[in-house]
Amino acid sequence: MLLKLTGSSCSGKSTLAFAVADRLRDVVVHDFDEVGVPRDADPHWRHRSTELWVRRALVYQERGLDLLLTGQSPLGEVLAAPSTPKVDGIALCLVDVDDEIRRVRLADRDSGRWDTSAVDAFVGWAAWHRGHARDPRHLPEAITTGGAPDMVWHRWTGWTAGDPRWSTHVLDTTDEPVSQSVDELERWVVDQRAAHRSGRLPLTLGWVDQPHSG
Repeated sequence: MLLKLTGSSCSGKSTLAFAVADRLRDVVVHDFDEVGVPRDADPHWRHRSTELWVRRALVYQERGLDLLLTGQSPLGEVLAAPSTPKVDGIALCLVDVDDEIRRVRLADRDSGRWDTSAVDAFVGWAAWHRGHARDPRHLPEAITTGGAPDMVWHRWTGWTAGDPRWSTHVLDTTDEPVSQSVDELERWVVDQRAAHRSGRLPLTLGWVDQPHSG
């Protein structure tokens, strides 16, 4: 299955994913940006790269492995990638943090790289992620406009917040020790894999053919 950690920059996605890697059997961990990030990275690039990672998840699936992937692609982009219906299970976790902490982390990690408007954009992107995690109708144009032409948005754009398939777990790292967040992430992964094995996972094979509910 594909276990996706999403969220804006400096929430702790990669730190948590690689910290939990040794605790999980038959799970491989990758960072979305391993494929290389161009200077002019835009939604079109992110969509094409999302499809690349979905295909990688399918390769691991054939080997009996699950993929834990960090990156900024939200649930709507994952579901719209052309090959996603072939993945036998999908679960999303939004790794979030307080806006001011994000600003401090950006300054510490990339000192002098981002001006005020760029930092504000990261914070705004984080706010959008929160809204998108709650409701598929929250400003979908933020990801659909200017996207790759083969993305299949209509798979979910008619859904409502009450649809059980629209589910993103939120892991807030604000004021939490890293060890505590790692423990929470481990529990989430274990729970999602158990739900998949027992047939309780909403986003399993056939989800794309189910009628909209809400």
